[in-house]
Amino acid sequence: MKQKDVIQIIEILKQSYPDAKCSLDFATPFELLIAVILSAQCTDDRVNKTTPSIFARCSTPEEFASIPLEELEVLIHPCGFYKTKSKNIKKTAQKILDEFDGKVPQTMEELMSLPGVGRKTANVVMLEAFNKPQGIAVDTHAKRISTKLGLSSEKEPEKIEQDLLKQIPYEYYKDVNHLFIWHGRNICTARSPQCDKCPLKQFCKNKS
Repeated sequence: MKQKDVIQIIEILKQSYPDAKCSLDFATPFELLIAVILSAQCTDDRVNKTTPSIFARCSTPEEFASIPLEELEVLIHPCGFYKTKSKNIKKTAQKILDEFDGKVPQTMEELMSLPGVGRKTANVVMLEAFNKPQGIAVDTHAKRISTKLGLSSEKEPEKIEQDLLKQIPYEYYKDVNHLFIWHGRNICTARSPQCDKCPLKQFCKNKS
């Protein structure tokens, strides 16, 4: 796809979703990091319903590092995969204390060195916590929309992201991170997409 068409797609989505932003609730970069880890295989809505009770008990690396694992598992149980997530969160909190002076690191490489943090999570933290977008977080919505628009034929999120980065100018990284998610939730849904209402119909390779 020509870059002018990609830019037009983004501009159309910006007009369609002028209020698009991160859906996770957080007060600090560390709270965001925890919320994004919890959001794996879980909806942002469920995470937002669960984090108030979690952050009331723990909100700093020190508190997460010291909470008993069994107690943390109970707190994050509604978000699914609670045993793995609990272990990763405690290890991440301890590593931030030991290696990063208690502060969430601000580079992709350092973020991805934390347990349970992959490229998607690191992308979200760099954008939302530090306003330093380094790439595009490819979730199920971004994957679906990229395929339908012909922006990528890859299956793996990392490869899809690389295809997107070759076509999308840097100044649009922030917008795309939000817009693909909002479009995927509102119109281009996995089940029963509202193709008749889609503002991107002219670009879609997979019209219903």
